[in-house]
Amino acid sequence: MANAASGMAVHDDCMLKFLELKAKRTYRFIIYKIEEEQKQVIVEKLGEPAQSYEDFTASLPADECRYAVYDFDFVTEENVQKSRIFFIAWSPDTSKVRNKMIYASSKDSFKRELDGIQVELQATDPTEMGLDVIRSRAS
Repeated sequence: MANAASGMAVHDDCMLKFLELKAKRTYRFIIYKIEEEQKQVIVEKLGEPAQSYEDFTASLPADECRYAVYDFDFVTEENVQKSRIFFIAWSPDTSKVRNKMIYASSKDSFKRELDGIQVELQATDPTEMGLDVIRSRAS
């Protein structure tokens, strides 16, 4: 089990599932949750490859922080199929201050465990991570 600098451990499953998303494209997205009692980051939900961006955003709680990784496929202006792996720090305005602080203090060290993140986004409400934002950051 890897250890994040804030004292938050990272469950091995977090890295294993990320590697499957990155190398084998087994998942469209992964949502990570901090288990406060066990002081570790765990995988909360895995999105199947056929799931949409709307399925992904609907999986994020409205009033709790989460980390997420999303594998975004797109076509360039030159008509080339590409993908970008996004790391999203979801910290809604409605979440508790303690929740926001724990996620903020653990984010950088957790993100370092996930080798291969190409774009990072911080979002406090759904408009900050809308599909238009994802598209513009991907290219």
